[in-house]
Amino acid sequence: MKKFSYYFITILILFSVKFNAAGQADTLIKFCSLNLTTDYISDGQQYISLLNGDEIAEFRATFYGNNTYRIAASSGITNGNLIFSVYDRDRNELFSNKNYKNAPFWDFKFISTMECIIEAQLDPKAKESGFAILLIGFKR
Repeated sequence: MKKFSYYFITILILFSVKFNAAGQADTLIKFCSLNLTTDYISDGQQYISLLNGDEIAEFRATFYGNNTYRIAASSGITNGNLIFSVYDRDRNELFSNKNYKNAPFWDFKFISTMECIIEAQLDPKAKESGFAILLIGFKR
């Protein structure tokens, strides 16, 4: 009976940790989506990564020519905690929000279809660990 109680308590703790992290991510996704505004329709993806220290999350996305896009980014319930950079396939930097005081979003348009790499990392001045959340929308 003692062994059963130990396993039961361990399982309860694991489930509570998992649901707490999922709940936190949901709250941050809702905050991040405020930067998409009604002018943009989400691509339906949620780009999420849990980061510690100087870790960098890498996401890939294809952007189609002649469409206007917005990347919205957050790592908390205040703006400016997440640095994100957009690169082409050859890793040429196209944009980085660190050049714009960690702006929470960027609007852009490509002339032709382009596959991009998006890197996200926590601002070391603001956070030591947390979720990196990116949402991508295209203009209506």
